[in-house]
Amino acid sequence: MKNKVAFVYGDFNILHPGHLRLLKFAKESADYLIVGIYSNQMAGSQNIFDETIRLESIKATSFVDESFLLDTTALKYIKENKPDIIVKGKEHENKENEEIKLLESYGGKLLFTSGEIGFSSLDLLQKEFDGINHSNISHYNAYLKRHRIDNKTLTNIIDNFSDLNVLVIGDTIIDEYITCDPIGMSQEDPTIVVSPISNNKFIGGAAIVASHARTLGAQVSFISVTGEDDNYTYANNYLSDLNIATYLYKDASRPTTLKQRFRAHNKTLLRVNHLKQHNINNQIEIKILKDLKKDFSKFNLIIFSDFSYGVLTKKLITNIQKLAIEHNILMVADSQSSSQIGDITKFKNVHIITPTEREIRLSLNDFESGLVVLSEKLQKKSHPKYIFTTLGSEGIMIYNSDKNDLLTDKIPALNTNAKDVSGAGDSLLTCSSMSLAMGANIWQSAYLGSIAAAIQVSRIGNIPIKKEEILKELNTI
Repeated sequence: MKNKVAFVYGDFNILHPGHLRLLKFAKESADYLIVGIYSNQMAGSQNIFDETIRLESIKATSFVDESFLLDTTALKYIKENKPDIIVKGKEHENKENEEIKLLESYGGKLLFTSGEIGFSSLDLLQKEFDGINHSNISHYNAYLKRHRIDNKTLTNIIDNFSDLNVLVIGDTIIDEYITCDPIGMSQEDPTIVVSPISNNKFIGGAAIVASHARTLGAQVSFISVTGEDDNYTYANNYLSDLNIATYLYKDASRPTTLKQRFRAHNKTLLRVNHLKQHNINNQIEIKILKDLKKDFSKFNLIIFSDFSYGVLTKKLITNIQKLAIEHNILMVADSQSSSQIGDITKFKNVHIITPTEREIRLSLNDFESGLVVLSEKLQKKSHPKYIFTTLGSEGIMIYNSDKNDLLTDKIPALNTNAKDVSGAGDSLLTCSSMSLAMGANIWQSAYLGSIAAAIQVSRIGNIPIKKEEILKELNTI
């Protein structure tokens, strides 16, 4: 059976609740909704915002299946494409509508709607995705004084990131935030009812680590495994646009990992994960190692970003670490355990690891010892040089295995009003390890990583941190 297509067109200068109601009605009236946004040329004097901004606003709504810039009259488009339904606002019902004769000629319909009451302003719902609130980021002067850290030293480290060539390997994740309007409580059962308004996709997992490294200035190569699906295309295009040398190996036995968060009024109501956690097969392992060996010596830093979804197998880790040691390449690692169970101890002899307290306890099966004792046990088991135990709102504890220096220190969370804590550890790991690779000491590296984490939690979703953002924060020291 042919899908019923609805078509809506207009300038859409400011996407307000009335537009959302109209688009929702149009989508519910058909199987497929197409929206035409008049281009700058067609909109003429009615154009307040540039066509790209207006198009992006429409694409962000969950009701729209397809949108494009309309460079011709709506009548011409309707004549050529013959949509089943045209939907217009109720204010047009008693006016002359030139589409009617054309629609009647092929059996199409013209519908009018004022939509349903109940939507909050999209601007209010979407403002949580706005940029950084720098006023919530503050510096820990006692730490800076204790380790004789100054603005100039940290700035020089960041400025030299462009000299780095970084390899990131691990699990690709796509994070999707679905912004909802809360409708109320179901009368049939005690269930919260929401209506999706818009969705925003972000690169996550090891892919955001690679993105951070690139936007901080390094040359970056990224290796991962994905499914054969639309999210593979999204990830590949996104990373390629950042000029990251991207090697995504397709595995038909798994989807590209997708994590959806349904949010209303700045709160996450529900998370839905679409993933498989089995190890990649031997053929993919062999292919990755073969491709890696071609030009391995160019790297200054290797970042293992492990989410325990099957990419970083024991064979891959062992062989890559062997190559890194042969070429004297600095290695760092993170192995996350949230809904899944990871094991940070599988990464041996790396320079930095960034586990949470829970991840250390799980890997050591020790739920009683204090943090310093846990760090000592972890150091004896897998021999990392430095351990950054991430403590959420309490910041990080730094464990230093160098007996000629301070054993431990702590940096509190530099952001006192986090919007979204997901991704904080990734930004900490990326910026800290790049700093260490540039010759910074561990205390300088940890502080720069903490600044990156403070920036990351200032906004919703994983957005790559730019070098300029770090430099801006350093100017406030």
